[in-house]
Amino acid sequence: MMFELIAANTWLSLLLTFVFALMVGSFLNVVIHRLPLMMEREWQLMATEAAETAETAETAETRDPEAEETPAERSPPFNLAQPASTCPNCGHLIRWYENIPLISYFVILRGRCSGCNTGISLRYPLIELVTALISAFIVWQLGFNPVAFAAVLFSWCLITLTAIDIDHQLLPDKITLPLLWIGLIINSFGYFTTLPSALWGAVLGYLSLWSVYWLFKLATGKEGMGYGDFKLLAALGAWAGADMLPLIILASSLIGAIIGGIMIAFSRQQSQTPIPFGPYLAGAGWIALLWGDELTGWYLHLLNL
Repeated sequence: MMFELIAANTWLSLLLTFVFALMVGSFLNVVIHRLPLMMEREWQLMATEAAETAETAETAETRDPEAEETPAERSPPFNLAQPASTCPNCGHLIRWYENIPLISYFVILRGRCSGCNTGISLRYPLIELVTALISAFIVWQLGFNPVAFAAVLFSWCLITLTAIDIDHQLLPDKITLPLLWIGLIINSFGYFTTLPSALWGAVLGYLSLWSVYWLFKLATGKEGMGYGDFKLLAALGAWAGADMLPLIILASSLIGAIIGGIMIAFSRQQSQTPIPFGPYLAGAGWIALLWGDELTGWYLHLLNL
């Protein structure tokens, strides 16, 4: 009953979506900052464990394994929940009222840490605002219904992947692979495309960039992109369907070439410096999910002219 009342009131549904998405945007900031660090710690932990395993047999015989701590036990917990958020400059513990989306940054803190007065990056409220605006826009376009909720979840994942790829040139499997499986599950109900189209979208999405990667590597001896790009395009294919892959690839390549050329021409970006491709894939995939059929129909109409 409550769901039906909210769905019937457009402005109420948009307001609730906007406020809730602001809180989600605050959480996405945590994921964007901590997930790469968590992955780096996992790699360091595996390297430490491998080094300890490689000790000589004589040393291993003299050790008491029950009395030793593992590397994981020696290191303090670090995940999306622990430790509590602090200022990276002075270690000031961020209190609850300093973590209210948008309001804390612009009204309470005014863009500076309350402990050391160091400036806080504008990207934090920007992520919150973009997440809220995109979420509300989707609900406005699709309505307050399960299809819109799925598209909102899709958007949250793409926002997170975009920011991480810009920062670290990394598309974590912990996001891309669940995104792929969720797309297949969502489309088993026919939300955005048929299940066969979603399945082949995932397969062909991965294989298309995988093929380009190896052709480029064989021709130049260099790696043109990372495996995360393959998995992201597979996830986009699972959501939008195989029919949308040409649009996604064409749009992302075109936008990437334009923006990359501008960055090289008007900044200190060197032509040999890798440019992350994930944000362009994410943007093209988001557009294809919402307006792919209309754009394809418009393009085919132009060809007939």
